[in-house]
Amino acid sequence: MKSLALSFALIMSLFLGWSSQGAMAVEAEYYQDQKVVYHNDGGGADNAAYFKRMLGSLKNHVDAVGKQRVEIRVVDHGAGVDLFSMAQSDEELAGKIDGLKELGVRFLICANTLKERKIDWKMLYGVTEADIVPSGVAELARLQGMGFVYIHI
Repeated sequence: MKSLALSFALIMSLFLGWSSQGAMAVEAEYYQDQKVVYHNDGGGADNAAYFKRMLGSLKNHVDAVGKQRVEIRVVDHGAGVDLFSMAQSDEELAGKIDGLKELGVRFLICANTLKERKIDWKMLYGVTEADIVPSGVAELARLQGMGFVYIHI
């Protein structure tokens, strides 16, 4: 009786293992290629928590779809630019930004925000001149016109 129960348990674990591996294979093909623009205009009173949630969502998005199957732009304007000021002294934020860039996520910074807030882009963590766009809001519209799906968290 004991050996029958043990055999049954072994067969079920093999079946469940095979079944879940099959499900994983299907999941890998679940998402089609995606082009997405995230809108980052800050998180109000608690920007730090908002930025950490947003960066976590970006990582989850890439992980779910696959680096080769997703193209993500993050348009940062207004209080959203604070992410890059905060990352100058917050190693966790800086590491998350770097990790996302390695996965192909591009962060675009609004020139209007920089001008209005008198921010030198060179003082922002990880920002290059190539990351600056003339207008954050206009960039959101431009990317949507190019087929990027809009997400605001």
